Amino acid sequence: MGRAINMLFLGFLLAFSAVCAEALNLWPMPKSVNHGSTSLCLSKDFGLSMKGSGYKDVNGILKDGFERFLDVVNIAHVVDGNVSGTAVLAGVNVAVFSANDKLQYGIDESYKLSIPTNGSPIYAKIEAQTIYGALHGLQTLSQLCSFNFTTRVLEVHHAPWVVADQPRFPYRGLLIDTARHYLPLPSIKKVIDAMAYSKLNVLHWHIVDTQSFPLEIPSCPKLWDGAYSHSERYTMNEAAEIVQYAERRGINVLAELDVPGHAQSWGFGYPSLWPSSDCQQPLDVSNEFTFQVVSGILSDFSKVFKFKFVHLGGDEVNTSCWRTTPHIRKWLKKQKMNESQAYQYFVLRAQKIAESHGYEVVNWEETFNDFGNKLSPKTVVHNWLGGGVAERVVAAGLKCIVSNQDKWYLDHLDIPWQDFYMNEPLTNITEPEQQKLVIGGEVCLWGETIDASDLEQTIWPRAAAAAERLWTTYKKLAKNTREVTARLAHFRCLLNERGVAAAPLAGPGRTTPYEPGSCFRQ
Repeated sequence: MGRAINMLFLGFLLAFSAVCAEALNLWPMPKSVNHGSTSLCLSKDFGLSMKGSGYKDVNGILKDGFERFLDVVNIAHVVDGNVSGTAVLAGVNVAVFSANDKLQYGIDESYKLSIPTNGSPIYAKIEAQTIYGALHGLQTLSQLCSFNFTTRVLEVHHAPWVVADQPRFPYRGLLIDTARHYLPLPSIKKVIDAMAYSKLNVLHWHIVDTQSFPLEIPSCPKLWDGAYSHSERYTMNEAAEIVQYAERRGINVLAELDVPGHAQSWGFGYPSLWPSSDCQQPLDVSNEFTFQVVSGILSDFSKVFKFKFVHLGGDEVNTSCWRTTPHIRKWLKKQKMNESQAYQYFVLRAQKIAESHGYEVVNWEETFNDFGNKLSPKTVVHNWLGGGVAERVVAAGLKCIVSNQDKWYLDHLDIPWQDFYMNEPLTNITEPEQQKLVIGGEVCLWGETIDASDLEQTIWPRAAAAAERLWTTYKKLAKNTREVTARLAHFRCLLNERGVAAAPLAGPGRTTPYEPGSCFRQ
């Protein structure tokens, strides 16, 4: 049966292969696209200008973005042909109207890309309110460039082009987990690069967990004693490097400090954070030192992780250690609390600590399910357990991020890309004001079975399928995944060309090529 399904899938892709070369191969699909039928060659001296821009590029963000554009359009081939005698695209003029290049939640990411067929010389034009919208425009322009094997030059087909584009949701995330397996910095950077190609804009960094605490915390220097090994660690300067690398590509980094559960690794450096040596999590709710450590970590976070939000977890808290540990049981009795009330007390106190350090808080959905009316009104509830949660969250007036595990967990290798594409964050949410409270969604890559050896092929292309759901206006989204299969196959092959180990479409996550054949058929 599996072989028959794969053969049908491959046959479908083969049927579309002839169309593929002429199709509108942009991913994610822009809000509005118009094009013609003329081909242009890219000049060997294809250049960048900023005529009409109010943005001075003091920090070199546009310059770097343009250099990356040149790298990705040239990466797969040796461009050594002659463009004389043909219509030549001399360069791109980028006009950014805001001088502010501070990246933060909710910035304007819209852009307009136009490629004319006349002029002397001919210049493409990108107009954007912010530099980060302009970077998206360069990503789209890069997808319009292709190599001509006869003339050995880069070309843009189907000009003139006019693309007007903006994201559907302000939060379009991908979670990586460096606690279950350490991920080297180059691997994380490659994930960030591919996120930019897909127009995802939040890297959710699940840094620590039960198994390991790999991050340096200057205020509590023994915490990273809980790392797997001496070498599987991140210094704060390395964390800052990841943040800066992401920011220059328009991607915020959401740091997660999961409390009070998922925290056994904290106690290897500070055993007093454990309820006892025999019962090591959740963190000791009765110990003031616990909250001093949480505050110290968040203070150190605030110097590096500049995103508006911090994630404080709050999920899967088994409070049995609190019940069975004599000194905590005594404290609970004195405070007139039961275990559930102590869980609420910990989460709400952690929220206040985060707010004191300038953050707004994201918590996993258990906190809402158990005591939603007590959460800070600024709380963003992160749905993961299943459907129906987002509609209850927004009905209560709280913001929500959708990551339901049955559709958007990348480590669930049985979930095919079609399910990622069709998962709709606004299911059963019809009131416009409530729809605005769904700030977006996130695909999650929990690391129990993922390290640097299989990272990219587990993420891509399924994360790209979700990326179109989160970027493209609802009316432009396909109602049937057959409509987008060839286009996503093309994008997957483009990722491969750019050095991203994206897996074939013909199967669930982390599959291998089925048989010899074209990339577009896999």
